[in-house]
Amino acid sequence: MLRAGFVGAGLIAWTHAIGLQAMIEAGIIDAGIAAVHDVDPSRAAGLAGATGAAPVSSVEEVMERCDAVWVCTPTVHHREAVEAAAARGRAVFCEKPLATDLIGAQALASAASRGGIAGQVGLVLRWSPVFRRLKALVASAELGWPMAVVFRDDQYFPVQGLYRSTWRSEAALTGGGCLIEHSIHDLDILRFCLGEVVEVSGRTARLSGRGDVEDVATVTLGFASGVTAQLTSVWHDILSRGSTRRVELFFQEGLVFLEDDFRGPIHLETSHGSQVIDCPSPQWVDDLPIEKGTLGLAVRLYVEQNRAFVEDVTAGQTPRPGFDEAVAAHRLVDAAYRSAERGGAPIVLGMPRLEAP
Repeated sequence: MLRAGFVGAGLIAWTHAIGLQAMIEAGIIDAGIAAVHDVDPSRAAGLAGATGAAPVSSVEEVMERCDAVWVCTPTVHHREAVEAAAARGRAVFCEKPLATDLIGAQALASAASRGGIAGQVGLVLRWSPVFRRLKALVASAELGWPMAVVFRDDQYFPVQGLYRSTWRSEAALTGGGCLIEHSIHDLDILRFCLGEVVEVSGRTARLSGRGDVEDVATVTLGFASGVTAQLTSVWHDILSRGSTRRVELFFQEGLVFLEDDFRGPIHLETSHGSQVIDCPSPQWVDDLPIEKGTLGLAVRLYVEQNRAFVEDVTAGQTPRPGFDEAVAAHRLVDAAYRSAERGGAPIVLGMPRLEAP
């Protein structure tokens, strides 16, 4: 049985833990949650009480009691937890972004590599059925050459509502706002679906007056394939809107768009008409003993990546996406911030463009 531990007991830790517990109860994974640590002992006690784990007083004690650790702290504390895991030879699931800047992300990845530990990063959109289907559409070439993407990501400023994470308004803890904290997912999934990026332009703004982080970011990506993507990321105060993404991808012979970043569906329009492509989760995900409402749906978004991590660690295989993929996503974030500092001037990442077929 894999002994799981948590460093950090905020909302994202609860999301992972509820999903793990449901898979344990369903007999899908052979694991148990053994220990939880948080700088706020009451939060650790709450999560521990819900999972049958022991609330412990230090990161080191989590490492002593566990085989694999979920790092769910504010970003600035990821590295110390991963280094502690590497020193003990513990597998690590680390939430994104790895660090508050690219240098820190590279240093964290290097520490994990030196320690020889298995590592996976919470780039959860890679596990969304709708984005897996979108990637398959691109790879199939059935709609011709991809041409352009329009991507909108919006979320209410996550220091309120269900998030309750006041630390996300402090750049010293996060490295930035909506771009690094939320849209690192978007940059990663665009790279996942469309390949390597060779040029990045970005602009950011701070309009809400909360803290010292941006709440608007616009990024233009040029891909080696010739595709161009435009991303707009917004943190607003419309509390009636959940976190949502709209993506439009134009191919030579078709348009696909989606307005739900988990199960879609994908809407397809071609010269022959329109159709809706369903993107269901595997049946075992729906069958988990998790409530069916909004919270249950949010938890289900995370269970496939957690199952894969547990099974890879247990089998001695390399989990994906790993720290190298997280660093690649962070490199795009870093380029966007550097471009914004230069008034939107393009940052060239140095790969040659390919010729369209």
